[in-house]
Amino acid sequence: MHIPDGFVPLWQCAIYFAVAAPFILASLRWASKEMDELKVPLLATLAAGIFAIQAMNLPIPWGTSGHMVGAVMAAIILGSPWAGVLLLTLVLLVQGFVFADGGITTLGVNILNMGIISCFVGYYSYEGFKKLGTKIVAASFIGAWLGLFVSALVCAVELWLAGTFPLVEGLYFMGLYHAVIGVIGEGVITAIVIGVVLNVRPDILPSERKVSA
Repeated sequence: MHIPDGFVPLWQCAIYFAVAAPFILASLRWASKEMDELKVPLLATLAAGIFAIQAMNLPIPWGTSGHMVGAVMAAIILGSPWAGVLLLTLVLLVQGFVFADGGITTLGVNILNMGIISCFVGYYSYEGFKKLGTKIVAASFIGAWLGLFVSALVCAVELWLAGTFPLVEGLYFMGLYHAVIGVIGEGVITAIVIGVVLNVRPDILPSERKVSA
């Protein structure tokens, strides 16, 4: 889902960055108010893990890639979609500027897709399914899958607007690849991690801290 440099015209890149910028600033404000001695090491650990899993790319026709994102998992563990936005922004900055993975000019659109759309869709889907009585682990699976799938479809539309992908084929390939990745990767790994946290350190999850309080 990383869009490389050259795939989106610079004027469109500027628009996407302008859209993403207020969310990035809001995530920094969230961090200044909410980060504490528990969340700081969690953020660092999650960033390292997400950086590693995003290194496993599956090629998709026309030059982009499919892979896990991890934003929803971070948002669930840290208790806010703003945490996912902040974490993915940091990861994408390091990937782009240090490891040349993804793009520099397309940083705004990549943050928008993987850090903002994926995170907000997935996190609030997770919260919504919990309110419907779905167990936490199952809700985390659904939220992670939906976040990845929706952001992949948005990515396909963006590439069509950029003149890089044909729309129908783009939606098909991005949707199909990420629907599968969302099940066997994003959804399963998120559910496993949340399940382990529930069994070992349930106090880490904000919802469980509220219950125990």
